[in-house]
Amino acid sequence: MARMIKLAILAVALFVLSQTTAAVTTHAVGDGKGWMVPSGDPLFYAVWAAKETFILGDNLFFNFTTGEQDVARVSKEAFFTCNSTDPIALYKDGPANITLNSTGEYFFIGTLDNHCVLGQRLALNVTASPGPPPSPAAPRTKPENYTVGDRLGWLVPPLGEIAYLTWAYNKTFIVGDTLVFNFRNGSDDVAVVTKDAYNSCNTSTSIAYYNNSPAIITLKSAGEHYFTSTYDYHCDLGQKLAINVTGSSTASPPSSSGSPTPGSATSPSSSTGEGPTVGGPTPPPPASAAPYRISGGFLFTLLPIVMAFIY
Repeated sequence: MARMIKLAILAVALFVLSQTTAAVTTHAVGDGKGWMVPSGDPLFYAVWAAKETFILGDNLFFNFTTGEQDVARVSKEAFFTCNSTDPIALYKDGPANITLNSTGEYFFIGTLDNHCVLGQRLALNVTASPGPPPSPAAPRTKPENYTVGDRLGWLVPPLGEIAYLTWAYNKTFIVGDTLVFNFRNGSDDVAVVTKDAYNSCNTSTSIAYYNNSPAIITLKSAGEHYFTSTYDYHCDLGQKLAINVTGSSTASPPSSSGSPTPGSATSPSSSTGEGPTVGGPTPPPPASAAPYRISGGFLFTLLPIVMAFIY
């Protein structure tokens, strides 16, 4: 009888163990938008991933229609160049479920037509456990220098506007920071323009103009700042940069409507506006496989207690 009681306790303990350690979460990529070419927002999936926590063993649910989309896991270099010639894995049938079975960085793109160039790409980082929430960073007060485009420099980007959108994403710009534009003299320039001129690529007039490299521009005012090139078609082909400048570390991406005046090393001003919206179909997202996570150390605490009832 005593052994039967112990076995019953063991069964209950194992049931509790199986319920409390269900830590796998299914992430519906893009939530209700699914996996698509984002309409007018090439950073849509970057913003989506920034709000998620990816843990070893989690699943990605790419919701798309077979024949209309696909998803390829690629290297970091292939991700930034939209090169799909030699993917790590390719999934042509939708929807696709992908298990994150190792820690580290993952990169996914759509390989059809110009889908990747238009923003159908996802980068994320997988960790072994959720860990404690990060401490809020103190507002930055010391100015910094930013080289626009880093090694790419200031030119017509091979991937279009996404290059400078990606470069500026997650950067914090404050009053006093300096932008350094590296370009080839006689083949390029930098124009500080209004938001309307930025959106329409109208470079007939500019707030400030720089034709000697490197062009060093100090951000002297808070608000939205817009830069492009006056050379023919350079703006239309994606050589344009929009940033938001604040006096603290709480900068957000510039909006896409209105007509404010940006600041520059010679003529600063400030502005505000509304952010963009994301279009596209709205497929139903899948449910998460687990509403919470639990530390693996709990297993090593519970198992000795269970064994003590048997012996």
